[in-house]
Amino acid sequence: MSLLFEPYRSRALTIPNRVWVSPMCQYSATEGVPGDWHLVHLGQFAAGGAGLVVAEATAVTPEGRISPQDTGIWTDEQVAAWRRITDFLHGQGAVAGIQLGHSGRKGSAYRPWDGSGTIPAAEGGWTPVGPSAEAFGEFAAPRALSTDEVAALPGQFAAAARRSLDAGFDVLELHFAHGYLVHQFLSPLSNTRTDRYGGAFEGRTLLALEILDAVRAEVGPDVPVFARLSATDWAEGGWTADDSVRLAKVLGERGADLIDVSTGGNVPNPSIPVGPGYQVPFAEQIRREAGIPVASVGMITEARQADEILDSGAADAVFIGRAMLRDPHWALRAAHELGDTARWPDQYRRAANWR
Repeated sequence: MSLLFEPYRSRALTIPNRVWVSPMCQYSATEGVPGDWHLVHLGQFAAGGAGLVVAEATAVTPEGRISPQDTGIWTDEQVAAWRRITDFLHGQGAVAGIQLGHSGRKGSAYRPWDGSGTIPAAEGGWTPVGPSAEAFGEFAAPRALSTDEVAALPGQFAAAARRSLDAGFDVLELHFAHGYLVHQFLSPLSNTRTDRYGGAFEGRTLLALEILDAVRAEVGPDVPVFARLSATDWAEGGWTADDSVRLAKVLGERGADLIDVSTGGNVPNPSIPVGPGYQVPFAEQIRREAGIPVASVGMITEARQADEILDSGAADAVFIGRAMLRDPHWALRAAHELGDTARWPDQYRRAANWR
Protein backbone atom coordinates (compact mmCIF):
# COMPACT_ATOMS: atom_id res chain seq x y z
CA MET A 1 0.00 0.00 0.00
CA SER A 2 1.30 3.45 -0.89
CA LEU A 3 1.32 6.04 1.88
CA LEU A 4 -1.23 8.00 -0.13
CA PHE A 5 -3.83 5.34 0.59
CA GLU A 6 -2.97 4.58 4.18
CA PRO A 7 -5.57 5.75 6.74
CA TYR A 8 -4.79 8.88 8.72
CA ARG A 9 -5.72 9.02 12.40
CA SER A 10 -6.45 12.35 14.10
CA ARG A 11 -7.85 12.27 17.63
CA ALA A 12 -10.97 10.06 17.58
CA LEU A 13 -11.30 10.19 13.79
CA THR A 14 -9.86 7.94 11.09
CA ILE A 15 -9.66 9.40 7.58
CA PRO A 16 -9.62 6.51 5.09
CA ASN A 17 -6.76 7.87 2.96
CA ARG A 18 -4.50 10.90 2.56
CA VAL A 19 -5.97 12.27 -0.66
CA TRP A 20 -7.81 15.33 0.61
CA VAL A 21 -9.85 17.90 -1.29
CA SER A 22 -8.90 21.53 -0.76
CA PRO A 23 -11.56 24.02 0.23
CA MET A 24 -12.41 25.89 -2.98
CA CYS A 25 -14.82 28.83 -3.01
CA GLN A 26 -17.75 28.40 -5.39
CA TYR A 27 -19.41 31.81 -4.95
CA SER A 28 -22.77 30.17 -5.51
CA ALA A 29 -24.72 30.41 -2.23
CA THR A 30 -27.80 32.48 -1.44
CA GLU A 31 -27.75 34.28 1.93
CA GLY A 32 -24.96 31.92 2.96
CA VAL A 33 -27.05 28.80 2.27
CA PRO A 34 -25.36 26.10 0.15
CA GLY A 35 -27.52 24.51 -2.52
CA ASP A 36 -27.59 21.86 -5.21
CA TRP A 37 -24.36 23.11 -6.77
CA HIS A 38 -22.51 22.51 -3.50
CA LEU A 39 -24.05 19.06 -3.07
CA VAL A 40 -22.89 17.96 -6.51
CA HIS A 41 -19.56 19.79 -6.34
CA LEU A 42 -18.52 18.25 -3.02
CA GLY A 43 -20.34 14.98 -3.50
CA GLN A 44 -18.44 14.13 -6.69
CA PHE A 45 -15.14 14.13 -4.81
CA ALA A 46 -16.47 11.73 -2.17
CA ALA A 47 -17.79 9.41 -4.88
CA GLY A 48 -14.39 9.78 -6.54
CA GLY A 49 -12.53 8.25 -3.60
CA ALA A 50 -11.14 11.24 -1.68
CA GLY A 51 -10.67 10.52 2.02
CA LEU A 52 -11.42 14.03 3.31
CA VAL A 53 -13.56 16.58 1.49
CA VAL A 54 -13.28 20.10 2.93
CA ALA A 55 -16.03 22.59 2.11
CA GLU A 56 -15.08 26.04 0.96
CA ALA A 57 -14.16 29.00 3.17
CA THR A 58 -17.39 29.47 5.12
CA ALA A 59 -18.05 32.74 6.89
CA VAL A 60 -18.67 32.83 10.63
CA THR A 61 -20.63 36.10 10.28
CA PRO A 62 -22.42 37.83 7.36
CA GLU A 63 -19.72 40.50 7.07
CA GLY A 64 -17.08 37.76 7.12
CA ARG A 65 -18.04 36.60 3.61
CA ILE A 66 -15.66 37.23 0.74
CA SER A 67 -18.58 37.84 -1.64
CA PRO A 68 -22.36 38.02 -1.15
CA GLN A 69 -22.50 34.54 -2.72
CA ASP A 70 -20.24 32.89 -0.12
CA THR A 71 -21.46 30.12 2.15
CA GLY A 72 -22.05 30.75 5.83
CA ILE A 73 -22.62 28.90 9.09
CA TRP A 74 -24.37 31.47 11.28
CA THR A 75 -28.05 30.38 10.88
CA ASP A 76 -30.13 27.26 11.40
CA GLU A 77 -31.12 27.29 7.72
CA GLN A 78 -27.45 27.06 6.75
CA VAL A 79 -26.91 24.20 9.20
CA ALA A 80 -29.80 22.22 7.68
CA ALA A 81 -28.49 22.78 4.15
CA TRP A 82 -25.00 21.66 5.10
CA ARG A 83 -26.40 18.55 6.82
CA ARG A 84 -27.85 17.38 3.50
CA ILE A 85 -24.35 17.59 2.01
CA THR A 86 -22.45 15.97 4.88
CA ASP A 87 -24.94 13.09 4.92
CA PHE A 88 -24.10 12.40 1.29
CA LEU A 89 -20.33 12.63 1.88
CA HIS A 90 -20.60 10.17 4.76
CA GLY A 91 -22.70 7.86 2.62
CA GLN A 92 -19.78 7.60 0.20
CA GLY A 93 -17.33 6.75 2.99
CA ALA A 94 -15.63 10.15 3.04
CA VAL A 95 -14.89 12.42 6.00
CA ALA A 96 -16.50 15.87 5.88
CA GLY A 97 -14.51 18.99 6.73
CA ILE A 98 -15.35 22.68 6.75
CA GLN A 99 -13.06 25.70 6.61
CA LEU A 100 -14.18 28.48 8.96
CA GLY A 101 -13.07 31.96 8.06
CA HIS A 102 -13.57 35.70 7.98
CA SER A 103 -12.63 37.74 4.92
CA GLY A 104 -11.58 40.92 6.70
CA ARG A 105 -10.44 43.67 4.34
CA LYS A 106 -10.92 41.39 1.32
CA GLY A 107 -14.66 41.11 1.98
CA SER A 108 -17.65 42.56 0.10
CA ALA A 109 -15.95 41.58 -3.16
CA TYR A 110 -17.40 40.72 -6.54
CA ARG A 111 -17.24 37.03 -7.33
CA PRO A 112 -14.50 36.46 -9.94
CA TRP A 113 -16.74 36.24 -13.00
CA ASP A 114 -18.70 39.39 -12.07
CA GLY A 115 -15.81 41.82 -11.72
CA SER A 116 -13.12 42.80 -9.24
CA GLY A 117 -12.75 45.05 -6.23
CA THR A 118 -15.21 46.02 -3.51
CA ILE A 119 -18.98 45.99 -4.08
CA PRO A 120 -20.48 49.35 -3.02
CA ALA A 121 -23.31 49.44 -0.50
CA ALA A 122 -25.71 50.57 -3.23
CA GLU A 123 -25.15 47.23 -4.97
CA GLY A 124 -25.52 45.07 -1.87
CA GLY A 125 -22.03 45.37 -0.45
CA TRP A 126 -20.89 46.29 3.04
CA THR A 127 -17.97 48.04 4.70
CA PRO A 128 -15.15 45.53 5.13
CA VAL A 129 -13.17 45.42 8.37
CA GLY A 130 -9.57 44.68 9.19
CA PRO A 131 -6.88 45.02 11.81
CA SER A 132 -5.97 48.42 10.34
CA ALA A 133 -7.56 50.88 7.92
CA GLU A 134 -5.28 49.88 5.05
CA ALA A 135 -6.68 48.64 1.78
CA PHE A 136 -5.73 45.52 -0.17
CA GLY A 137 -4.78 46.75 -3.63
CA GLU A 138 -7.78 48.21 -5.45
CA PHE A 139 -10.20 47.18 -2.70
CA ALA A 140 -11.87 49.79 -0.50
CA ALA A 141 -10.08 50.70 2.70
CA PRO A 142 -11.53 48.69 5.60
CA ARG A 143 -12.74 49.99 8.93
CA ALA A 144 -10.25 49.10 11.66
CA LEU A 145 -11.83 46.84 14.26
CA SER A 146 -11.93 48.09 17.84
CA THR A 147 -10.19 46.08 20.54
CA ASP A 148 -13.54 44.89 21.85
CA GLU A 149 -14.62 43.81 18.35
CA VAL A 150 -11.45 41.78 17.92
CA ALA A 151 -11.93 40.20 21.33
CA ALA A 152 -15.44 39.08 20.24
CA LEU A 153 -14.17 37.21 17.16
CA PRO A 154 -13.10 34.01 18.97
CA GLY A 155 -16.64 33.59 20.30
CA GLN A 156 -18.00 33.96 16.78
CA PHE A 157 -15.65 31.24 15.53
CA ALA A 158 -16.63 29.01 18.46
CA ALA A 159 -20.34 29.45 17.69
CA ALA A 160 -19.64 28.57 14.05
CA ALA A 161 -17.70 25.51 15.18
CA ARG A 162 -20.67 24.30 17.22
CA ARG A 163 -23.01 24.81 14.28
CA SER A 164 -20.53 22.95 12.05
CA LEU A 165 -20.72 19.90 14.30
CA ASP A 166 -24.52 20.17 14.28
CA ALA A 167 -24.29 20.21 10.48
CA GLY A 168 -22.42 16.90 10.49
CA PHE A 169 -18.87 18.03 9.84
CA ASP A 170 -16.11 15.84 11.28
CA VAL A 171 -13.06 18.12 10.82
CA LEU A 172 -12.81 21.87 11.37
CA GLU A 173 -10.17 23.94 9.59
CA LEU A 174 -9.47 27.48 10.80
CA HIS A 175 -8.62 29.77 7.90
CA PHE A 176 -5.58 31.76 8.99
CA ALA A 177 -4.21 32.18 5.45
CA HIS A 178 -4.54 33.78 2.01
CA GLY A 179 -4.76 37.37 3.18
CA TYR A 180 -8.06 37.00 5.00
CA LEU A 181 -8.74 38.46 8.43
CA VAL A 182 -6.54 36.35 10.71
CA HIS A 183 -3.65 36.43 8.21
CA GLN A 184 -4.10 40.21 8.11
CA PHE A 185 -3.50 40.24 11.86
CA LEU A 186 -0.44 37.99 11.54
CA SER A 187 1.44 40.05 8.98
CA PRO A 188 3.17 43.31 9.87
CA LEU A 189 2.35 44.50 6.35
CA SER A 190 -1.37 44.64 7.18
CA ASN A 191 -1.38 44.98 10.98
CA THR A 192 -0.22 48.35 12.29
CA ARG A 193 -2.24 48.22 15.50
CA THR A 194 -0.88 49.54 18.79
CA ASP A 195 -3.16 47.62 21.16
CA ARG A 196 -2.60 44.07 22.43
CA TYR A 197 -3.45 42.63 18.99
CA GLY A 198 -0.63 44.43 17.20
CA GLY A 199 3.06 45.18 17.42
CA ALA A 200 5.41 42.27 18.02
CA PHE A 201 4.88 38.63 17.04
CA GLU A 202 3.05 37.84 20.29
CA GLY A 203 0.47 40.58 19.69
CA ARG A 204 -0.06 39.84 16.01
CA THR A 205 -0.62 36.13 16.68
CA LEU A 206 -2.87 36.62 19.71
CA LEU A 207 -6.14 36.54 17.74
CA ALA A 208 -5.22 33.25 16.04
CA LEU A 209 -4.44 31.66 19.40
CA GLU A 210 -7.61 32.99 21.03
CA ILE A 211 -9.70 31.63 18.14
CA LEU A 212 -8.08 28.20 18.44
CA ASP A 213 -8.57 28.20 22.22
CA ALA A 214 -12.25 29.12 21.89
CA VAL A 215 -12.92 26.52 19.19
CA ARG A 216 -11.07 23.76 21.02
CA ALA A 217 -12.99 24.52 24.23
CA GLU A 218 -16.29 24.44 22.30
CA VAL A 219 -15.78 21.17 20.40
CA GLY A 220 -13.99 19.17 23.07
CA PRO A 221 -11.04 16.79 22.87
CA ASP A 222 -12.22 14.37 20.15
CA VAL A 223 -12.75 16.67 17.15
CA PRO A 224 -9.75 17.32 14.86
CA VAL A 225 -9.02 21.02 14.40
CA PHE A 226 -6.68 22.01 11.56
CA ALA A 227 -5.28 25.45 10.75
CA ARG A 228 -4.40 26.73 7.29
CA LEU A 229 -1.40 29.07 7.23
CA SER A 230 0.16 31.05 4.44
CA ALA A 231 3.77 30.18 5.24
CA THR A 232 5.07 33.37 3.66
CA ASP A 233 3.76 36.66 2.26
CA TRP A 234 6.39 36.47 -0.51
CA ALA A 235 7.13 40.10 0.34
CA GLU A 236 9.94 41.93 2.11
CA GLY A 237 9.03 42.85 5.67
CA GLY A 238 6.06 40.49 5.74
CA TRP A 239 5.14 37.19 7.35
CA THR A 240 7.89 34.59 6.89
CA ALA A 241 8.44 30.84 6.93
CA ASP A 242 10.24 31.16 10.26
CA ASP A 243 7.23 33.03 11.66
CA SER A 244 5.03 30.16 10.47
CA VAL A 245 7.22 27.58 12.19
CA ARG A 246 7.06 29.57 15.40
CA LEU A 247 3.27 29.96 15.24
CA ALA A 248 2.68 26.34 14.18
CA LYS A 249 4.60 25.12 17.23
CA VAL A 250 2.40 27.17 19.56
CA LEU A 251 -0.78 26.15 17.71
CA GLY A 252 0.17 22.52 18.22
CA GLU A 253 0.77 23.09 21.91
CA ARG A 254 -2.67 24.78 22.19
CA GLY A 255 -4.62 21.96 20.53
CA ALA A 256 -4.28 22.23 16.75
CA ASP A 257 -3.85 18.83 15.12
CA LEU A 258 -2.44 19.66 11.68
CA ILE A 259 -1.21 22.64 9.69
CA ASP A 260 -2.48 22.97 6.12
CA VAL A 261 0.45 24.79 4.50
CA SER A 262 -0.17 27.25 1.69
CA THR A 263 1.43 30.64 0.90
CA GLY A 264 0.62 34.17 -0.18
CA GLY A 265 -2.60 36.12 -0.51
CA ASN A 266 -1.90 39.12 1.71
CA VAL A 267 0.01 41.26 -0.79
CA PRO A 268 -1.32 42.10 -4.27
CA ASN A 269 0.68 40.62 -7.15
CA PRO A 270 3.71 39.22 -5.33
CA SER A 271 6.49 37.53 -7.26
CA ILE A 272 5.97 33.81 -6.61
CA PRO A 273 8.11 31.08 -8.23
CA VAL A 274 5.13 28.90 -9.12
CA GLY A 275 5.84 25.35 -10.26
CA PRO A 276 4.92 21.74 -9.45
CA GLY A 277 4.89 21.30 -5.66
CA TYR A 278 6.32 24.78 -5.10
CA GLN A 279 4.86 25.00 -1.57
CA VAL A 280 6.04 21.57 -0.41
CA PRO A 281 9.33 22.87 1.08
CA PHE A 282 7.37 25.12 3.43
CA ALA A 283 5.28 22.18 4.63
CA GLU A 284 8.41 20.11 5.15
CA GLN A 285 10.06 22.89 7.16
CA ILE A 286 7.05 23.33 9.44
CA ARG A 287 6.73 19.57 9.95
CA ARG A 288 10.42 19.21 10.79
CA GLU A 289 10.95 22.29 12.92
CA ALA A 290 7.58 22.69 14.64
CA GLY A 291 6.97 18.99 15.22
CA ILE A 292 3.35 19.05 14.09
CA PRO A 293 1.65 17.08 11.28
CA VAL A 294 1.19 19.00 8.04
CA ALA A 295 -0.61 18.73 4.72
CA SER A 296 0.82 20.23 1.56
CA VAL A 297 -1.03 21.94 -1.27
CA GLY A 298 -0.22 23.73 -4.51
CA MET A 299 0.23 22.30 -8.01
CA ILE A 300 0.18 18.70 -6.78
CA THR A 301 -1.30 17.06 -9.85
CA GLU A 302 0.11 13.56 -10.33
CA ALA A 303 -0.28 10.41 -8.25
CA ARG A 304 3.43 9.58 -8.05
CA GLN A 305 4.27 13.18 -7.21
CA ALA A 306 1.80 13.09 -4.31
CA ASP A 307 3.05 9.72 -3.09
CA GLU A 308 6.68 10.89 -3.19
CA ILE A 309 5.80 13.94 -1.08
CA LEU A 310 4.49 11.65 1.64
CA ASP A 311 7.22 9.04 1.22
CA SER A 312 9.93 11.71 1.60
CA GLY A 313 8.48 12.85 4.92
CA ALA A 314 7.65 16.32 3.63
CA ALA A 315 3.97 16.01 4.59
CA ASP A 316 1.45 13.69 6.20
CA ALA A 317 -1.27 14.26 3.58
CA VAL A 318 -1.86 16.20 0.39
CA PHE A 319 -4.63 18.62 -0.47
CA ILE A 320 -5.64 18.53 -4.13
CA GLY A 321 -7.48 21.51 -5.63
CA ARG A 322 -7.48 22.36 -9.34
CA ALA A 323 -6.55 18.80 -10.31
CA MET A 324 -9.73 17.64 -8.55
CA LEU A 325 -11.81 20.14 -10.51
CA ARG A 326 -10.37 18.70 -13.71
CA ASP A 327 -10.85 15.11 -12.55
CA PRO A 328 -13.19 14.58 -9.58
CA HIS A 329 -12.17 10.90 -9.58
CA TRP A 330 -8.51 11.78 -9.12
CA ALA A 331 -8.19 9.49 -6.10
CA LEU A 332 -9.54 6.46 -7.98
CA ARG A 333 -7.15 7.09 -10.88
CA ALA A 334 -4.23 7.62 -8.47
CA ALA A 335 -4.93 4.30 -6.76
CA HIS A 336 -4.90 2.55 -10.12
CA GLU A 337 -1.62 4.19 -11.15
CA LEU A 338 0.03 3.28 -7.84
CA GLY A 339 -1.25 -0.31 -7.92
CA ASP A 340 -3.38 0.28 -4.85
CA THR A 341 -6.96 -0.45 -3.89
CA ALA A 342 -9.63 2.22 -3.78
CA ARG A 343 -13.17 2.63 -2.53
CA TRP A 344 -15.39 2.48 -5.66
CA PRO A 345 -19.09 3.32 -5.42
CA ASP A 346 -21.18 0.25 -6.14
CA GLN A 347 -22.78 2.10 -9.04
CA TYR A 348 -19.37 2.62 -10.68
CA ARG A 349 -17.72 -0.68 -9.84
CA ARG A 350 -18.09 -1.99 -13.38
CA ALA A 351 -15.36 0.52 -14.36
CA ALA A 352 -12.91 -0.59 -11.69
CA ASN A 353 -11.10 -3.14 -13.87
CA TRP A 354 -9.82 -0.35 -16.23
CA ARG A 355 -10.55 -2.37 -19.37
